[in-house]
Amino acid sequence: MRKASWFHKIVFILNLICAFLLLLGILVAFIPADRFPYLSPWGLAVPLLVLVNFLFALYWAIYKKKKFWLSTSLLAIGFFISGSFVKFSFFDEADSKDDLSVMSYNIRSFNTYGNIDDPNIYEKTFDFIAKEDPDIICFQEANYLKKEDFEKYPYQHLKYINIADRVLLGIFSKYPIVREGTLDWPNSFNNGAFADILYKGDTLRIYNLHMQSLNVRPKTDSLLGNPYENVYKRLTKAFGKQTSQAHFFLNHREKVGYRTIVCGDFNNNQFSNSYRLVKGDMVDTFEESGSGFGGTYNFLGFPFRIDFILADPEFNVQTHTNYDVEFSDHFPVMASFRLKEQ
Repeated sequence: MRKASWFHKIVFILNLICAFLLLLGILVAFIPADRFPYLSPWGLAVPLLVLVNFLFALYWAIYKKKKFWLSTSLLAIGFFISGSFVKFSFFDEADSKDDLSVMSYNIRSFNTYGNIDDPNIYEKTFDFIAKEDPDIICFQEANYLKKEDFEKYPYQHLKYINIADRVLLGIFSKYPIVREGTLDWPNSFNNGAFADILYKGDTLRIYNLHMQSLNVRPKTDSLLGNPYENVYKRLTKAFGKQTSQAHFFLNHREKVGYRTIVCGDFNNNQFSNSYRLVKGDMVDTFEESGSGFGGTYNFLGFPFRIDFILADPEFNVQTHTNYDVEFSDHFPVMASFRLKEQ
């Protein structure tokens, strides 16, 4: 009995530590990362911390201990504040040709730099997009030289920026673009873009965002040496910039009177401060109609949801699809919408 008692004490101490870390991860979304950047990386750990705290709760439930309520209470609080990182869907809604379909895809320049060892990767990617046939595509890390190939999208916003390493963003549409522009984030190779599109007698604002990159890549020397210097500091610096970019976006969006859809590679998950700011009162199409983990990027074997489609509440989200196609380091997502009658 004494051995069991000591073991329970050790387990409880570990439980307290993991519960505190989960609470910190939940609160990260509400802590400005540009002012307190060193707390921000804990948001990435929330899915893992949820799983660990669930196991602690299960452990105490088996032994019928009141300590069960520690992790259980935190899990409940986290769910109501931040939502879940997994979505269960038992009914698949079918989209209609009358719905507006929007795809978001970090295409990594269509493998221009040979990151994937496949000489036919562009043709496969092009055929995939042609088969899914979205009405609007938001490309992050677009390739300016490929724009002429997308003849089905006569209206395109893909501005060539003559700055080394500056990320290009493309918005391709089957519907007329009446206004377009870039957000031009300062001190960053990343950027945002927008296009105003005529759709069924209405004007819609489409944003395409590529938030600050993390500059942390697995299987490279960036993970070697001093992990604090090479990883943690890079993350905190990037997350601080992401929050600044989110504020930049919000100031830009305040002047928009149109119904808005936001696509993008946020380079952070749904538990981040930047995601919470950008999302605001909008709906997340994955939370509305997605299923599973919704992972769009694999890092060290873990699926992270860092690519999003958000929309004003004036849209009815009909479908959300995550694709498991390896044409880039990201996986594409697509959602379909119907306009609510005003």
